[in-house]
Amino acid sequence: METIYIPHLLQKSERKEAIEFEEFIPDLETLTPVRGSLEVTHQGNYLEVKGKAETIVTLTCHRCLKQYNHRLRLKSSELIWLDEGVDRPDSSSSEIEVALEDLVETLPPNGHFNPGEWIYDQLCLEVPHKQICDPKCAGIILNNDANTESSETISDSRWASLKSLKQQLP
Repeated sequence: METIYIPHLLQKSERKEAIEFEEFIPDLETLTPVRGSLEVTHQGNYLEVKGKAETIVTLTCHRCLKQYNHRLRLKSSELIWLDEGVDRPDSSSSEIEVALEDLVETLPPNGHFNPGEWIYDQLCLEVPHKQICDPKCAGIILNNDANTESSETISDSRWASLKSLKQQLP
């Protein structure tokens, strides 16, 4: 996806650009191309971005450690403020103090908007924190019969005293 030069949005009809896409996004490992649509509207002092996308990713179950396929679906919107001061960082200080109300996405009004990066960020936020292959997943099943036999066979003589102490306990 090509970047959008923000001032060009002002020259378009309804100050809007709509993008349909079906492509692989760099750094996002997916089984299928990311398919969706994106609409960027210039609203004067901010951009309104709306997007829908879907793809399939391979995840690893946190319970049983098996891999499974998961469909990521995205339906998101965001306001990105246009601010002149964004592209002029204060180089006199290594620390920058930011007020809580300033913790918003901003771009310079004469800069570029990268739709591929925005879709990537939104899809990363859609990846589930708890990656479970099935709600009834039992996790890793341990075979207790095999473990007791191997644990009673002492291959290292240094563990012999610990084994005798274990047998003395009730």
